[in-house]
Amino acid sequence: MIILASQSPRRQQLMHSITDDFVVEVSHIDESSSLNMSPFDAVKDIAKRKGLDISKKHPHDLVLSADTIVVIDNQIIGKPIDKKDAKRILKLLSGRTHHVLTAFYLIKDNKEYEEVVDSEVTFEALSDSLIDEYIKSGSPMDKAGAYGAQDNNDFKLIKKITGSWSNVIGFPIDEIKEAINKF
Repeated sequence: MIILASQSPRRQQLMHSITDDFVVEVSHIDESSSLNMSPFDAVKDIAKRKGLDISKKHPHDLVLSADTIVVIDNQIIGKPIDKKDAKRILKLLSGRTHHVLTAFYLIKDNKEYEEVVDSEVTFEALSDSLIDEYIKSGSPMDKAGAYGAQDNNDFKLIKKITGSWSNVIGFPIDEIKEAINKF
């Protein structure tokens, strides 16, 4: 059995495309200590600490944890703290290219595997009215970078994705499948 160490409904939904044989157990680590690292190291550190936290309780089960960050100008963009912050973030990303880094970590019986997947996302130039309408939908409030790629059908935010689309949602399916199969 696989234990998915994530409270993200998007990760849980995407996990079903890999297997239905999993349970969810959420780690409650403090992520703030990782945020003074480089973006690459921070996302790796958070994913690993989540997985290690859950594997202490389930050392003989395969634990899968992940973390996703948005990076622009070498700055980590987290989840917005309020609607005003969401607007600031979306204006910052508007018409520009940024990176989405997702680290995932696997552990079972002290055997470990970790990987970071990097996708490049170019945003459309967003009007104030589109930003306001999107924020009013509530969708940006629980997502790194204040947006979800899965919202692009309803709100035209993304012009182009280079790399894994599922990574931009926060769960690089192909890379995770391959790692689990090798594991």
